[in-house]
Amino acid sequence: MPATPEIRLCRGADIVPWLDDVARLRLAVFRDWPYLYEGDVAYERDYLAAYSHSPDSVFVLALDAGRVVGASTGLPLADDGEAFSAPFRAAGMPVEQVFYFGESVLLPAYRGRGLGHAFFDRRETHARALGRFRWTAFCAVDRADDDPRRPEGHRGNDAFWRKRGYVRQPGMAMRLAWNEAGRGEVENALTFWLRDWKEEAA
Repeated sequence: MPATPEIRLCRGADIVPWLDDVARLRLAVFRDWPYLYEGDVAYERDYLAAYSHSPDSVFVLALDAGRVVGASTGLPLADDGEAFSAPFRAAGMPVEQVFYFGESVLLPAYRGRGLGHAFFDRRETHARALGRFRWTAFCAVDRADDDPRRPEGHRGNDAFWRKRGYVRQPGMAMRLAWNEAGRGEVENALTFWLRDWKEEAA
């Protein structure tokens, strides 16, 4: 069994040295169900670079002997692209009060060891310490239950997310296109999940 990874937090411009490593990790993990994504490192690096431009962004890295084996990301939603903030504006929610969580990606050999909780813990602590966010949020791709590409015995993360206090918002979704393995570019729906910290504190 691999050693327990070191958890390291980076923010803002400190993210830059890790962009290529996280880009490669995203490609490795997202090629599997449910994203089935085929991309390239250059595109991924450009996408992730947006985080380095936000002083309040965060990367939570899992390192094994200096190698990135897991990563999770986050930034103020107002610093992300319009495609991500539009569903919140349409719902009448103040974008400046939402901290958005990007990916949580972890190599298979390191799963089941509490790192998923560590990724959420560190990002939530970071967002709350900033003192201006009511919600933390993320989105997840929607896949049909009968999709023939679904691996036998696959268990999604819905139960895990609910235990963390997140609630799926059926009326809040966005659409993104990406290259799927064996299919080329396909537009997919992603639905948002929210945790309301003000409501919990009431």
